[in-house]
Amino acid sequence: MSAMINNHNGAAEGPSRHHPLRFGGLQHSDSMDLEDSCRELVVVHQRPMRWGPDALKDNRNNKGTAFSLRERQSLGIHGLLPPVVSTPEIQEQRALRNIRGQSNDLDRFIQLMDLQDRNEKLFYRVICNNLEEMMPIVYTPTVGLACQRYGLIYRRPRGLFITKHDKGHVADILAAWPEQNVKAIVVTDGERILGLGDLGSYGMGIPVGKLALYTAIAGVQPSQCLPIMVDVGTNNQTLLDDPLYLGLREKRDNSALYDQLIDELMQAAVARYGQNCLIQFEDFGNHNAFRFLEKYRDKYCTFNDDIQGTASVAVAGILASLKITGKKLKENTFLFQGAGEASLGIAKLLVAAMEAEGSMTSEARKRIWLIDSKGLICKGRPSGGITHHKEPFAHEHQPMDNLGQIVQDIKPTTLIGAAAIAGVFTQQIIEDMASFNEHPVIFALSNPTSKAECTAEQAYKYTKGKCVFASGSPFPAYKLPDGRVLHPGQGNNSYIFPGVALGVVLFGVRHISDDMFLQAAKCLASLVTSEHLKDGRVYPPLQQVRDVSLKLATKIAEYAYEANVASRYPQPNNIQEFVRSRMYDFTYDSFEPLFYDWPKAK
Repeated sequence: MSAMINNHNGAAEGPSRHHPLRFGGLQHSDSMDLEDSCRELVVVHQRPMRWGPDALKDNRNNKGTAFSLRERQSLGIHGLLPPVVSTPEIQEQRALRNIRGQSNDLDRFIQLMDLQDRNEKLFYRVICNNLEEMMPIVYTPTVGLACQRYGLIYRRPRGLFITKHDKGHVADILAAWPEQNVKAIVVTDGERILGLGDLGSYGMGIPVGKLALYTAIAGVQPSQCLPIMVDVGTNNQTLLDDPLYLGLREKRDNSALYDQLIDELMQAAVARYGQNCLIQFEDFGNHNAFRFLEKYRDKYCTFNDDIQGTASVAVAGILASLKITGKKLKENTFLFQGAGEASLGIAKLLVAAMEAEGSMTSEARKRIWLIDSKGLICKGRPSGGITHHKEPFAHEHQPMDNLGQIVQDIKPTTLIGAAAIAGVFTQQIIEDMASFNEHPVIFALSNPTSKAECTAEQAYKYTKGKCVFASGSPFPAYKLPDGRVLHPGQGNNSYIFPGVALGVVLFGVRHISDDMFLQAAKCLASLVTSEHLKDGRVYPPLQQVRDVSLKLATKIAEYAYEANVASRYPQPNNIQEFVRSRMYDFTYDSFEPLFYDWPKAK
């Protein structure tokens, strides 16, 4: 009987052939005679693990200085690390000190990415235990700057880059990805990154960041996540002229080849990973985002976070705000500064929510007004430009193009910004909102912070603390003259898309309906307590977002079974406990050898 150890490919090999296992002065050899020994030492590792120096390069399993003495001996790395065996808590403190010691958030972002490259579990420990501090660094607003500087901070490949020149070979590129069990893909073409515009291949930072949140916030296994950048060029002349740009140095291709490439990607992903593989579209241009959603939603397991995720988190905040304003949803008048993916997604989901309350579709739409780059969307507008997506919200009204005048004329109860026009909610507009609403609802949802329509301080100051405020990027708490402290809600999509994704992945949902996002919005709104509302919050504190994701995934599963769209059977008796048991755990695995006593052969 020979001692066996799993190598990094998962195959069993005899350690005495390549790397005899030594514990103190004991060396185990295949020549040991079972007849002559009272017992045999059999060494088994709990999961495949690399051996020797390679063990320290495997970021999924590397524990750094937290490897115990026995682990170091059994893995052949004794002497390759300092002698102190650290606890995970000490490692977290060390990492936090390094991160906090940086002079700016971009350097903190780089520190976090370097940590992920070295020690994946410590990376997620640091994020999960310090979510409110780390979220603005690992995602918005810092991720926007990281995308802009992508060519300078690039360290190692993360995900797959597929270019227009790879048409016909997308399946071969997917085959190069080492993970066999991918359950979630986030794909972008980089055309509309946050509020920053066309960043070409530098948009890869968004899928990478989104999938990091899949794991940190919802516990989707990192090995099951795949970021993909589809590079068809960029219309950003600054990038095209930059010798350090890492993407295709060509103008963006909007020909039929582009559609064919996306089709090929969808087919190749399903062919390799199965029909249940979730494919999330992220930061595509408006003209492509809507049509791809309509084209693929009934054929693949897919959603667009800019349209549906943003809509869900915004509607959740609006539903929670009703507990403050005392109004029913259908009693509100909504005015959107912007008529792109986010605004139209929110508007459509609001209509669905009002329909669920008993409103007719036509009545619900009349409560919603949108402003685009040409002014108020209304019937007979001389400037035209009303696409079929905007047309349902074109009402009878005289054409207007000044936001302040439109606010005074329509007198909305809720003002929502999602057009990335910084400072467009002026002092006069905010004061006007407070003049005809006891509790005006003001959502400045544009990202990053530099593109916000107004700050939390401005909204609270100009309404004398009367408004219900939420933003896309984080803002600090604001202290009112009377001593009250208000904590602005961050309408961050991370409250929604990770939990929805977890539910979809775990329960094999093949098609994702808008109603799922409405259910997610209602679930999120239900988690806002009276204490949260007193603090000015319309979302739970960000530190609770993992528990939010657990409840959202549970709700998605319950809905999926009721709607007969789940494919995991039998249905778990306790769905929430099942979800909890499948969430990623950043606790280190043990690689200490297990000793088994074998009876002496007779």
